[in-house]
Amino acid sequence: MMDEPLTEKLLDELLSSPDPDCFLERYDVGTRDLSGYLQELLATHGLVRKDVVHAANLNETYGYELFIGKKRNPGRDKVLMLAFGMGLTLRETDRLLQVAGVSRLYCKDRRDAIIIFCLDRGISLQETNETLFSRGENVLE
Repeated sequence: MMDEPLTEKLLDELLSSPDPDCFLERYDVGTRDLSGYLQELLATHGLVRKDVVHAANLNETYGYELFIGKKRNPGRDKVLMLAFGMGLTLRETDRLLQVAGVSRLYCKDRRDAIIIFCLDRGISLQETNETLFSRGENVLE
């Protein structure tokens, strides 16, 4: 699951496929939902949902609804907070943002650049918010 091929490799395979169905069936494209991906991440990283929700500084009910799929359209900040709560890599965070249907991190955006820096170094959500605040950027909330 987490060892997915790079997008460039997938594009090459898509373009060399005899028809799109071969590619779509092989990679199960477009069927991943946020709840399912969150469950995969929990299993892959050996995390407990309650601990993640707490580390992400999310309301317990709201966090639970995200994980069971009851809450379908979380805001970008909430998804980023989950990424910090799970200790995700930058690549995993971008994938999570994409699955959630929100914009990915963009290093030419000042706020995003700070978030990318903090994610890459494994900095906690609280420390990231302190870094954002000290630089005049909106904190993740």
